[in-house]
Amino acid sequence: MDFFFYCRDRDGAGELRERLVKEHWAFMDRYADGMIARGPTLTGDLEGATGSVHIVELAGAEAARVFAYEEPNYLAGVYRSVMVRRYVDLLGRTMWDFPGRGEPRERHLILAHAKPLADWPGTEPALDRDRLIAYGRLLSENTEDWEGAAVIGQFDDPYAIRDVFAATGAYDRVEVHPWTFGGRR
Repeated sequence: MDFFFYCRDRDGAGELRERLVKEHWAFMDRYADGMIARGPTLTGDLEGATGSVHIVELAGAEAARVFAYEEPNYLAGVYRSVMVRRYVDLLGRTMWDFPGRGEPRERHLILAHAKPLADWPGTEPALDRDRLIAYGRLLSENTEDWEGAAVIGQFDDPYAIRDVFAATGAYDRVEVHPWTFGGRR
């Protein structure tokens, strides 16, 4: 099963996050074989982290809880909130397979939240797959309820992508966050 995690940093957690980077990477190394994408969301100036995104294949809900709540940044109090959702991969590749990985371009996480109690609209917004790093449907932990979509990509205008999701009428709120590739440098 694939899971999507978005951990939002507490204000002022940057120094603590930096001190824990080796412990965080060592923890993530245990999940390397199942990792689809990972990386921090960034401040507007791209200089600091505002959160962490991980999309990873895990054995099930209990393994997802361990991944989310035994992670060193979580245990130390870096995060103010943790979002865990089942993830239905619509792209079929990992971030390491992304053809534009070496290009020096800005990348973004688009997080589209479904309207409360909404049913999945039955189609996904059409996006340029060559620009996509990760793209998936978000489901509740019980996998019965559709809760939105997550897209990570290299977009000329990420707010236009936000508008594509908003125009469907199926989404209550669409967030745009600067994002970059994570992992060991």
